[in-house]
Parts: sequence; structure tokens; C-alpha cells
Amino acid sequence: MLVEAESISKTIHGRELWSWVNLSVGPGEIFGLLGQSGSGKTTLLNCLGGLERVDDGEIRIAGVQLHNAPGKVKRRILRSHLGFLFQNYALVESWTIEQNLRLAFPDRTRRGDRRVKAHDALDRLQIQAELDTPVYLLSGGEQQRVALARVMLKEPTVILADEPTSALDDHHCELLLDVFRDHCARGGAVVAATHDPRVMDICDAVHQLTETSLEDRTSRPGSI
Repeated sequence: MLVEAESISKTIHGRELWSWVNLSVGPGEIFGLLGQSGSGKTTLLNCLGGLERVDDGEIRIAGVQLHNAPGKVKRRILRSHLGFLFQNYALVESWTIEQNLRLAFPDRTRRGDRRVKAHDALDRLQIQAELDTPVYLLSGGEQQRVALARVMLKEPTVILADEPTSALDDHHCELLLDVFRDHCARGGAVVAATHDPRVMDICDAVHQLTETSLEDRTSRPGSI
């Protein structure tokens, strides 16, 4: 399995978000995560990605226990295995597109190679802006696609996506879904927190955070 959570729990400010949650995501799988606002979907993604700690239980990424791993091992997991699509895009708006995409590459990558790969990613996502365009000049949909391009260029094993289509019309949503499909066809995995039926339609499994637990909604017609 690429992502495993075993009996994990999380409480914030005295409020239990979820408890005894178990999930597993294997190579080639897209896992959909549903839940009302405030149910803890973003927190769960952050915990799976090592950005927050769980109170109890274990999380493993590519077979390695994440939260108790030595710092060097944890950094390697974050660098090599995990790619984040944040709900707020997590772009530096005062930077150019190129400067934001540069974060996806190892430091030793030559600028010429970076620019070629960046152009390819922008072309695939139909972003017309030049690499030297400041991010603050882009629309919300363009910023969301730049964030996706950054994940593509990083080439992680697992993509953790928080409402990845919130600013995308049907055409550009389909471009994102194609990226997810291709990623999984190469043996990767996606965990997506979403309310979007367009994303849920391509998920291999759909679970919902409700009343502090995680319920399987994959095989219940009309339940999603």
C-alpha cells in the first residue's frame, strides 16, 4: 500500500474531529474523501502528508511509518513520495510562475531543463501565461492549474488534493482528471477531498467523514 492509516484519531481545541479512522490506498487508486465543512477533511489530508500529527494511531507512506520516522527519513518521504494540491493553492503570489514551479525541482536541476519541463506542463494544462508572469495576475482557475503543474513536475508517488477542482470549469476539470488518471496508470495514487461529482466519478473508493468516523460510500447507490 502507498497510503495506510491505522486507528488514527485527532482532537483540536477539545473537539474530537475523528477517531479510530482506518484507510488504505494502493498503487493505481483514486480515493475520494467526502465530508461537511468542518468535518476534518483538510486536517486528515494534512496528517496523511505529515504536516500535522495524529493523537493516536499510525500512518505509513510507501510502507514507512511517517510520524515517528527520523527527521531525515521524514524529509525524504515528503520530498520523494508526497505532492500537495492545497485548497488555497499555496503559491507565492508575488513570484512569477517560473519561480513557483522551481520549487518542484531538485536544486541541482539546470534552469534550461526546468524551463522545458515547465513549458510542457503549462501546455498540457492549457495555461497561456508566460513563465515570467507574476502569479497575482492570474485568475483563480489559472492559479489552481499552476499549482497542479507544480505537483506534476515534482512527480510524487502520492498526490494529496484538497478541493482540487474548486475553480475549474468542465473543460479544465477534465484536464486535471486526465492528470490524475495518468498518474495512477503509472502506479501512483491520489487522495482527494472533494464535493465535486466530476471527481467522485473517477474514484475507485469514496469514504465520508461523518460523526467522527469514516464511512465507506463506494458501493451504496444514491448515498453520495
